[in-house]
Amino acid sequence: MQKTVKAAVLTGPGKIEIRRYPYPDLAPGGGMVIKNLQCGICGTDKHTFKGEVKQNTGTESAFETPFPLIQGHEGVGIIDEIAENSFEVDYNGEPLRVGDRVTFCPDIVCGECYWCRHAPWYPWCDSINRQCYGNSLCADTAPHLFGAFSEYMYVFPKSYVYKVPDQLSTDMATLTELMCVTYTLDKAKELFAFDGEGFAFGGVVVIQGCGPLGLAHVIKARMMGAGKIIVTDISDYKLELAKAFGADLCLNVLKTSAEERIDIVKQASHGIGANVVCECSGVPSVVPEGLEMIAKCGVYLEAGHFVDVGGIEINMHKICAKNIRIVGMNNHAVTGYRPTMEMMLRHEKDFPWSKFISHKFDLDDYETAIRTSMTPESMKVVVVSNQE
Repeated sequence: MQKTVKAAVLTGPGKIEIRRYPYPDLAPGGGMVIKNLQCGICGTDKHTFKGEVKQNTGTESAFETPFPLIQGHEGVGIIDEIAENSFEVDYNGEPLRVGDRVTFCPDIVCGECYWCRHAPWYPWCDSINRQCYGNSLCADTAPHLFGAFSEYMYVFPKSYVYKVPDQLSTDMATLTELMCVTYTLDKAKELFAFDGEGFAFGGVVVIQGCGPLGLAHVIKARMMGAGKIIVTDISDYKLELAKAFGADLCLNVLKTSAEERIDIVKQASHGIGANVVCECSGVPSVVPEGLEMIAKCGVYLEAGHFVDVGGIEINMHKICAKNIRIVGMNNHAVTGYRPTMEMMLRHEKDFPWSKFISHKFDLDDYETAIRTSMTPESMKVVVVSNQE
């Protein structure tokens, strides 16, 4: 009898079923199968669950997320099988073997288009064949198992797979893809020079939205030498967690006005304004406020709008008047996985990492998990598919 695999399937907005699919049959050169251990629920997963399915709008790779869909792209698992003549090494050239613990980049790129050749550190591929695990691949298409919210997952040849260091816990490894999105802060640091532009050591950083993405930016900003870190959110629970991870000022937007928050940022920065503001809320209406908080020659990092949820009116003169740089982040640096895992290991004792994951659920309880992830009293919610 053929082995079957259990998966949580999103059949439409707000509709989840537990289904079974055949275990993938690997032909020579046909990729690998990962036995999923656990996977974090991403903000993109929440958008799709709510029916907000437009992504990469305005680019050659624009698409609408299909149904039915096995979600999950922040996964960690164990290599269960490798096809002959496939995956001899990982992204960094380290040998891969059955039994290795790995994580993966969600994006499947062609390697041949203009962007793959000119910007290979970033999954900007514009091929019509570009795909994304847990996000763009329909579960009706064999071999079906294209997301990490399943017991096993199929991985296409030439996908970016990364070995997890033996010393790094699976919980921390589950945060790798999320932490890679904070590479916008590296870009802000890159902009700094003696003229005061960008992210200097000791600079003031504001983070709008303190869910998992915002908390990841708090951690990275603190690692990178930020001075004061100021966070905003609607949840006191999330703000208290941000404080535990290194935030200095935590502002509840339900208890303060925009004018008060802007003034607090100015006071905390000697009247100058923030050097960097990171939008991590996914709420368009917060952008004008963030731009008001920025100092002259400051940088606005837009990392929260991976999905098209509409726009907001902005007075572009204010961008010019203060020489503001706006940096969008549609994805993450594929080169950042190993450095991120090594960085987390180096700072293992510097942050209360165990508090980052607020809830864990079994695969059968995926609907409860994703609904929990959208509550004010949750941080990173993780789904466990198999025990180690």
